[in-house]
Amino acid sequence: MKRILLLLGVIVVGLNLTAQDSIKWHSIDQAIQLASQEPRVLVIDVYTDWCGWCKRMDATTFSDSEVVEIMNKHFYPVKLNAEGKDDIIIGERTFKFVDNGRRGYHEIAAVVTRGRLSYPTISYVDAHGKVLEAAPGYKTADQFRVYLAFYAEGAYKDQSFDEFLATYTAQQKSVIQSL
Repeated sequence: MKRILLLLGVIVVGLNLTAQDSIKWHSIDQAIQLASQEPRVLVIDVYTDWCGWCKRMDATTFSDSEVVEIMNKHFYPVKLNAEGKDDIIIGERTFKFVDNGRRGYHEIAAVVTRGRLSYPTISYVDAHGKVLEAAPGYKTADQFRVYLAFYAEGAYKDQSFDEFLATYTAQQKSVIQSL
C-alpha cells in the first residue's frame, strides 16, 4: 500500500512539474482579447514549420524553466506560423495568407515583424496592438531573458533597449555580448 501511495505521489508531482515546464501559448486573437482585460505585452514567436533555428529555440530557449516562468507570469505568449493559411480576424480586420511564389506568408506575420519576414523573429506588442519591437534571429535563454526583463519591468516605456542594456551589471553584460 505504501508503494502505491508513493508511486501516486511521484506521478502527481511529476505531472505538476511538467505542467509548469511549458509555456502556455495563445493564438494572437486570444492574446489580444486577454490583453484588453488585463494589459500585458504579447510576446509573439513568429516561426515556420521548416525553420531549424525556430525548432532549436523551442527545444532550448522556450524550454528553459526561468523563461517559462517569466513568460507565463508576465506576458501573453503567442505562437504565430508565418506561413499559416487560416484567416485571422482581429477586430474589424481579417488577415489572410498571401500566396507569393514558392512560399507565401501571412499578413499578420508581416505586420508584427514590420515587414522583415525572417525566422525566428520574436515580436513584442503592447496591449493596444502597437508593435514595440521585432527582434529577428535565434536567442539563447540568457539572451532572451534580457528582452523579457526589459518588457516585464516596463523599461521600454521610458528608455531604449540599448539604454536598458547599459544599466545591466558587468556579469549580465557578458552573457549578452553577442546580441
